[in-house]
Amino acid sequence: MSRLTMLLQIAWRNLLASPVNLIIGGLILAGTFLFVVVGGLLDSLNDSMARSVIGSVAGHIQIYSSKSKDELSLFGGMGGDPDLSAVTEFPRIKEALEQVENVKEVVPMGSSGALITAGNIVDVTLERLRNLFKARDGQLDDPRLKGLSREELDTRIASTRRHVRQMIKVLEADQKKALAILKNQAIDPDVVASLAKVSQDAFWDDFDKDAMGSLEFLENKIAPQVTDAQMMFLRYLGTDLDRFQTSFDRMQIIDGTPVPKGQRGFLLAKLFYEDQMKLKNARRLDKLRDAKANGRLIAKDDELKRFVKENRSQTRDIVLQMDDLKTAEATKKLQTFLASTEPDLTTLLSTFFDTTDENLEARHQYFYKELAPMVELYKVRVGDTLTIKAFTRGGAIQAVNVRVYGTFSFTGLEKSPLAGGTSLMDLMSFRDLYGYLTADKAEELKQLQRDTGAKTVSRESAEDALFGEGNTIVAEATAGIIDEENSFTGVGRRLREDDLVKRVYTDSEINGGVILNAAVMVKDPTKLTETIAEINRVSQEKNLSIKAVSWQQASGILGQIITFFRGVLFLAVLFIFGIAMVIINNAMMMATMQRTQTIGTMRAIGAQRSLILTMVLTESVVLGVLFGGVGILLGSGVMAWLHERGIPAPNDVAYFFFSGPKLLPQLSSGNLVIALIIILLVTLISTLFPALIATRVSPLRAMQSDE
Repeated sequence: MSRLTMLLQIAWRNLLASPVNLIIGGLILAGTFLFVVVGGLLDSLNDSMARSVIGSVAGHIQIYSSKSKDELSLFGGMGGDPDLSAVTEFPRIKEALEQVENVKEVVPMGSSGALITAGNIVDVTLERLRNLFKARDGQLDDPRLKGLSREELDTRIASTRRHVRQMIKVLEADQKKALAILKNQAIDPDVVASLAKVSQDAFWDDFDKDAMGSLEFLENKIAPQVTDAQMMFLRYLGTDLDRFQTSFDRMQIIDGTPVPKGQRGFLLAKLFYEDQMKLKNARRLDKLRDAKANGRLIAKDDELKRFVKENRSQTRDIVLQMDDLKTAEATKKLQTFLASTEPDLTTLLSTFFDTTDENLEARHQYFYKELAPMVELYKVRVGDTLTIKAFTRGGAIQAVNVRVYGTFSFTGLEKSPLAGGTSLMDLMSFRDLYGYLTADKAEELKQLQRDTGAKTVSRESAEDALFGEGNTIVAEATAGIIDEENSFTGVGRRLREDDLVKRVYTDSEINGGVILNAAVMVKDPTKLTETIAEINRVSQEKNLSIKAVSWQQASGILGQIITFFRGVLFLAVLFIFGIAMVIINNAMMMATMQRTQTIGTMRAIGAQRSLILTMVLTESVVLGVLFGGVGILLGSGVMAWLHERGIPAPNDVAYFFFSGPKLLPQLSSGNLVIALIIILLVTLISTLFPALIATRVSPLRAMQSDE
């Protein structure tokens, strides 16, 4: 112990004896500080992104068919969705995986994209008017109109007709503006004539004589003049909705209700619902308010200025939604609020949407309190049936009608486009869209085959069967109007009349069909690597033909971002400590040469070479531990300060990486240990050669120096 104390005293005395030691210490301090802080940030970012990916769509592990052409990429790749083979024996796979000790739950999945179209406001209003007429005449059983008397239906019909006439006035005003700017040849005469016809009282006086014919004229001639219909790309995930909500506990229903157990249904991602289906003026007001809450100012931000400009110029969607009574009411309200006598609603709305940093909050509140109740804020409402069209895996176009039960989001990821861009669909509807033969489809085909007497024929005999002798004419095709109420019978009629919405599917039906992939939730996330290896081993032993990958690998390029930045960090640290090693080596060489007399004298009085070697190495270790320790303490302090304050997400994309509005960095004990080990290795390696040279100094060299 006395020898160690002596070596530490010598090391401490020599520590600040040379300015070179301060330079060496500064490099060690900077490298250690960088490693602790940046390494801690990357670890925290990796943990946050893991929570986002695992909690939103991936689970801890993903499995998919080992026969797939592409690797699984949950967020898509450079060339679009990966080409995955179908997993056809999910029940057997699920049973086998649940025998793995660390597996908690297996959730079937399949993702794809589709197009949905939200009709323009004229189409929607005319459809509402058509349904009111049908309900009044007993031709439509609509739950939303059920219980209304004939007088109440007549009142709604009159109100909706006034709304349509108000729309026509708006279109007339638009046409006058167009005629003032464009040449007459640029306007279709048929459009002018059609609008002139429906502007006359005579058209509306005779409306009830042929309500359906009048509505057809409006739909064919007037509705196409309004171009606010929107085609949207919808990203969706087909899954067992009950098991998904149970396994992914960050999922929360925002509007509406969960899809009833075992039924077909759709849940829209709340962020997608707000961004794509909300009235644009309202959405821009929301974005302006959110930006202000984050410290952005309209006066200094070009994007926010653009939002204000678009809100002022694009008020047509609001005006078209108001009938004459609502128009008068909104005009009066805005005149009072703006202290204006302007009679034109469009002008008043433009003035109202001229928002500044000072009046934004007041106008945002007024819009939602007074104006929003007078219009439809969303193009698709909870409870509506959504028609979703997509290409099947064979290239054909398929469509399904699915009821929208509600909207959802993941806690902490409400503003993340990555987590909020994918909606949820039941597995049965997903299989229909993807082109797989479901039980309903098979039943329908069998029923059609029985009803029509269809026979299976070979390719070689198809021509004779269709056109050969002995065939008789069953029916002649004649032109006529399709009777939608009576043209479908049997299973086809049952499917068409929304029995699919009411039908409750069993677990065996839901899980018995094909899927594309599945999320595996584990009990102990620290054993992820071992669990993946065990799943792949089970797959080989039982011939399951599946491949298991971690959430990070399943995320594709997104999951490799942290690995990339971690590599950059290690390169930077390696560069700093590489320079430090060179400088330490040179400095120690110089220090050794300057201390030749001292070392020689020590050797002359009996110091062994091992003592000299230990002395030089101890000095380096003390230097490294001291300055490295200061770097660790400073880095730990910065990390604690960052954890207390948090790092706000600079944009919506960062919400996903931060797993919320703020990143709360955590100090990793592993980084501290690694930093200390690196310091010791760097100092020892860079000092080893000078220390060996020091051991070769002889007592004779010391006496020569004395002379």
